[in-house]
Amino acid sequence: MQTNMRHFFLTAAILLALIGLTAAGDWPNWLGPKHDGISEETGWSVEWPEAGLPVVWEKEIGIGFSSVSIVDEKLFTMGHVDGEEFVYCLNATTGEVVWSYKYPCQLLPHLHEGGPCSTPTVDGEFVYTLGKEGQLFCFNKKTGEVVWKQELQTDLGVTTPEWAFSSSAYILGDQLLLEAGRVVSYNKLTGAKNWQTELHQAGYGSVAPFEVDGETLLATLDCDGLRITDAKDGTELAFTAWDSPFRTNSTTPIVVGNKIYVSSGYNKGCGLFEYHAGELREIYTSRNMRNHFNNSILHNGFLYGMDGNSNLGRVVQLTCMNFETGEVMWQHAGYGCGSLMIANGHLLILSDKGELAVAKASPKEFKEIANSPCLTGRCWTIPVLLDGKIYARNAAGTLKCVNLK
Repeated sequence: MQTNMRHFFLTAAILLALIGLTAAGDWPNWLGPKHDGISEETGWSVEWPEAGLPVVWEKEIGIGFSSVSIVDEKLFTMGHVDGEEFVYCLNATTGEVVWSYKYPCQLLPHLHEGGPCSTPTVDGEFVYTLGKEGQLFCFNKKTGEVVWKQELQTDLGVTTPEWAFSSSAYILGDQLLLEAGRVVSYNKLTGAKNWQTELHQAGYGSVAPFEVDGETLLATLDCDGLRITDAKDGTELAFTAWDSPFRTNSTTPIVVGNKIYVSSGYNKGCGLFEYHAGELREIYTSRNMRNHFNNSILHNGFLYGMDGNSNLGRVVQLTCMNFETGEVMWQHAGYGCGSLMIANGHLLILSDKGELAVAKASPKEFKEIANSPCLTGRCWTIPVLLDGKIYARNAAGTLKCVNLK
């Protein structure tokens, strides 16, 4: 009996390591547990004080655009300080450093402040990060010990992209998946490479898995176009060109069934495609949603996102679009080239100048419910709501936790 029980618990531990289960209240990676930018959390208030939301804590973490991941009350993020890139594990309640790891890395401030753009991915007992120059790490979540490391430039035979490596790791079973000038799969426990695709112009979004006829496929948007890859071996199954001026395809495809939505800035616009039998069929294209770098969020059949470029922030409009048809439901200016997530049916918006706002996520109309000053300087990074608190950062490296309870 004891032997059988030991076998049961050992098997369970192995399965948990492979599946990478996280608690229901966690935000373990970029865009959250379902990779869709949506939280169902309730119990937070939309009645904000006129004096502004109370600050729980504030921390300087270094230059960059990395968002936060939060698991087991530990917050993971990245920043650049004086020629070194830092990976942080902070206490999400107090902001105190639990552990940190640093390594030499260029700032690469190309028409922006520079610093890391990838968001840590937490899976089981491990944390995965991607540095600005392609430094891929697997850390022990509790201790910060390096479990394994890969240098993408060397391992993949690629050079640093114009805007540097920005993809956030996607964990699929025992695979770690990245878009990095090739779509690549590593074993998440050992760092051994499973497969890689042919070279292409790197994109700056992440991998989006989906299933068709029982097969797991991967959608990626690189700076050549939309690519569909077989998850088991990296075989390219379909491709359609999606050229962006200045090679800035920066968003992650949004997939519903076999329909795939992509969007780019610089007046390129958006498109919805259907994948079937090795082909991508265009459903529509439109210039009414031109996401420069932050993804739109799909909620109840409608997309909510920032239409326009950061260099013309004053004319960027928060836009609601019908996913199936491309019809624009409404537009609202005033947040610049900011970002948003959706929580309990509400838009939580961070303007590019650091103002937080909340509005109902409705295709009928836009109506702001409340707003509050939060940060100063450039703010392009998506805010995160968890446990009644919003975590938001600016490019200079100020990370704030404010209370919505």
